Amino acid sequence: MAKPVLASLNGTAGRADFGKVAVMMGGVSAEREISLRSGSMVLLALNRQGVHAFAFDPADRSLADLVAGGYERVFIALHGRFGEDGTVQGALEMLRVPYTGAGVQASAVAIDKLATKRIWQSHGLPTPGFELIDSPESAVQAWQELGGPLVVKPVREGSTLGLSKVMRIEDMAGAWRLAAGFHDQVMAEQMITGREVTVAILGTPGQERALPVIEIRAPDGNYDYQHKYFTDDTQYLCPAPLPEALTARIQDISLAAFQSIGCEGWGRVDVMIDEQDEPWLLEVNTSPGMTDHSLVPMAAAAEGISYDELVCQVLETAALKVAMPSFATSGLTPSGESS
Repeated sequence: MAKPVLASLNGTAGRADFGKVAVMMGGVSAEREISLRSGSMVLLALNRQGVHAFAFDPADRSLADLVAGGYERVFIALHGRFGEDGTVQGALEMLRVPYTGAGVQASAVAIDKLATKRIWQSHGLPTPGFELIDSPESAVQAWQELGGPLVVKPVREGSTLGLSKVMRIEDMAGAWRLAAGFHDQVMAEQMITGREVTVAILGTPGQERALPVIEIRAPDGNYDYQHKYFTDDTQYLCPAPLPEALTARIQDISLAAFQSIGCEGWGRVDVMIDEQDEPWLLEVNTSPGMTDHSLVPMAAAAEGISYDELVCQVLETAALKVAMPSFATSGLTPSGESS
């Protein structure tokens, strides 16, 4: 992998050595509003730290402007499709502009809940049983085969958009229709009843670590889009009040889940703990929220890392993940002939 030399946060050169930075926010996904909030806070933090950073909304500007504008790296604060799914990461690789977070392949896998769970299963990591459903009839059949209750959700969407917790078989068809409105692939997943926790991952690529576990206590156990970002009635306990051994187990499997699909730099892994204190992996977020309601800053704060410091640590990991083929710089074509 091609890893550019980055400014050291502990060195004497200073954070201005990050160069001109684009904070990519907004975009065209269903999570545009939250992305704008995340990106605005990231931008303010970088500016406070003396970083030459500017807002960049790919919904309004061509990515070619990154090169024309002399941007040296990108902090990706986009959420959801066309930002967290490998598309913008691929464009940045072609433009050779280093960026934060997971690369093309890992981003594409992580946003695809079906692909993620299949990889976890192949690694022996615990994740609830699931089935792909493509009609009201298959939704009912999934209930009969998996047993209820179930969670029905789009395969490629975030922030619980289009998600339903289904307690009765009669509601499966409606849940499928709701999820299918967000993406043409829908999955049904066994619902784990218990405690909801999340684990932030942070660090130099290949040397990431799990931050303190956060327990989420939402009203009626419903940690939906509204309770995530717009209300103050959800409780967050950090560090989560869990036995030490269980905390270590959750951090270990979360880091393994993150690395098994090739993620790097930073992210967040969502986990459910059942009534027997067994953890179950749900999904990975490769570009987590960075708003005043977000969880990664909360976990970092529990380790004594301020919001501004967190943002700079994430930016420090900005890199290209794909090395240029040798012929691209040698003047030769792939066949070995001179161009």
